Amino acid sequence: MKKNTLVELSNEALLKKRDFMKGVTIGFSIIYFFLLSFIIYLVVVRGFKNISGVVFLPIFVFPTTFMPLLIYFGLIKKEIKSRQL
Repeated sequence: MKKNTLVELSNEALLKKRDFMKGVTIGFSIIYFFLLSFIIYLVVVRGFKNISGVVFLPIFVFPTTFMPLLIYFGLIKKEIKSRQL
């Protein structure tokens, strides 16, 4: 099993992967912002008593699924910095 596949990538491939991961991170952040805004809107309009607890599930699940993406993005940035690109 290979330990670090980022070391084996060429400079162009690494920069391309960084740009892709940056776009994915921005996209997921925008989705999370809209989701959070919608849930706040529901709470304001309907109140806490008229909303099911399932509505709040994405607020807690999304960050745990988003964390590996941020960690991998950090590893890519670290590899780019080590190559001084």
